[in-house]
Amino acid sequence: MNQALRSLLFNAVMFGSVLVYAPLSLFTFPFPPLARYRFISRWAQFHIWLLGVLCGLRHQVEGYEHVPHGTTVIVLAKHQSSWETLALQHIFPPQVWVLKRELLWIPLFGWALALLEPIAIDRGAGRRAVGQIIEQGRQRLESGRWVVVFPEGTRVAPGEQKRFGIGGAALAAATGHPAVPVAHDAGHYWPRRGFLKKPGTIRVKIGPPIDSRGKSAEEINRLAEAWIREAMDTLESTRTPML
Repeated sequence: MNQALRSLLFNAVMFGSVLVYAPLSLFTFPFPPLARYRFISRWAQFHIWLLGVLCGLRHQVEGYEHVPHGTTVIVLAKHQSSWETLALQHIFPPQVWVLKRELLWIPLFGWALALLEPIAIDRGAGRRAVGQIIEQGRQRLESGRWVVVFPEGTRVAPGEQKRFGIGGAALAAATGHPAVPVAHDAGHYWPRRGFLKKPGTIRVKIGPPIDSRGKSAEEINRLAEAWIREAMDTLESTRTPML
């Protein structure tokens, strides 16, 4: 079976399963958020497994020793692909995401996503969006969930970079919770707006936690961005070319 057919089959299963799993997820509404998460996140974890089986696409993680224990954390992650929106649910503890509010308007998928209590922002709202991230992010952290932020705000192709938004760093500065930077090279294997899922091993690097206590949001952002850019340079320079 060639890779295009494998990718087509994966996409068919992924989109078709939404029609089954999303309605089932709606029945978790009476349960607490963490219980909802445990059920709904199984969908993402299944598709990470399916990527390996159908497309030969797997991942390896470097830096698990940096993951803090005994506290909730803000993850500041590189955004290249749809892959990390699935995989971070497999790699890290229960979490919510900062995302564009339009995703919640998608029938079935968006309704199930809303049950996970993401921080759904209007990306054009500026300071009001940052205030929302701080207010709702504090509540999510206090309830035992990590907060995942993609500081670039959108998927960026390999080798490119966008200016980091301040929202995730502002949440870390306001709450004193550590920020953990994450880099990966998923865009080479599952490109943004790409159909083909290429076989190989996505590499994920977890950085040392940034102690946000006594630091400004700008300082936290600079530290996270510098670490992610250096890690991305390392990933790019040590990549094995795909055949």
